[in-house]
Amino acid sequence: MLFLGLSAEALAVLAGGALVAGWVDAVVGGGGLILIPLIMAVAPELAPAVAVATNKVAVICGTGSAAVTLMRKARPPVQLLRYYLPVAVICAMAGAATTSLVPAEVMRPLVIVLMLAAGLVVAANPALGRETSAPLPGRARRLLALVALAVLCYYDGMFGPGSGVFFIMIFAGILARDFLASAALAKTVNTATAVGGLAVFIVTGHVAWGLALVLAAANVVGAQLGARTVIAGGTRFLRAALLVVVVVMGGYLAWQQWG
Repeated sequence: MLFLGLSAEALAVLAGGALVAGWVDAVVGGGGLILIPLIMAVAPELAPAVAVATNKVAVICGTGSAAVTLMRKARPPVQLLRYYLPVAVICAMAGAATTSLVPAEVMRPLVIVLMLAAGLVVAANPALGRETSAPLPGRARRLLALVALAVLCYYDGMFGPGSGVFFIMIFAGILARDFLASAALAKTVNTATAVGGLAVFIVTGHVAWGLALVLAAANVVGAQLGARTVIAGGTRFLRAALLVVVVVMGGYLAWQQWG
């Protein structure tokens, strides 16, 4: 069945959730923590892999559209992406292919610690993410960013929560980009990781395409609203949003782990 036998009301709830998730993803990241549990709650008969795979279609469309909007506004150094995007796709594919090897219960504590560290770095460094015209750093820092992105893209393909925050931190912290440019680059890389992960799920037959297209359309609307919120709010808004997401997402993951 095209929509898995879901009622119109259920589809409307999922579309609303996809819209909200698209806004959240476009602002900082973390929309998957909204949409994936919602899919599993509304359609409990679906395997978790189907929910994750279907969400990736929405992410590609929504986050990809937000990336285009933010890239046009921020105009970050796109030469970085020449190396980062292929690495993102390959590492995300590897992560998706090995997703069953590391239980979520093992990953969550590490992610919580890293989220806390990211929040402390942002809170303790008011100048972080404010530089708008800094030259690209040297080869060593660009290589460090590439290694960090490779690890993070593997994680994003395998598990995922918090990756949007960490992508922004790599571009702002290691490569000295302002938060708006960092968000634009992060959305672009995040779209690439979703493509890599989706490729694996397509091969394994886990995508519910009818539902995925409904969610993707709603996600694009939310993502465009989110991208425009980011552009209007600027660096100060992104800094505040980053700290809020770190607290909320860290708390949610802690509740999942120990609640």
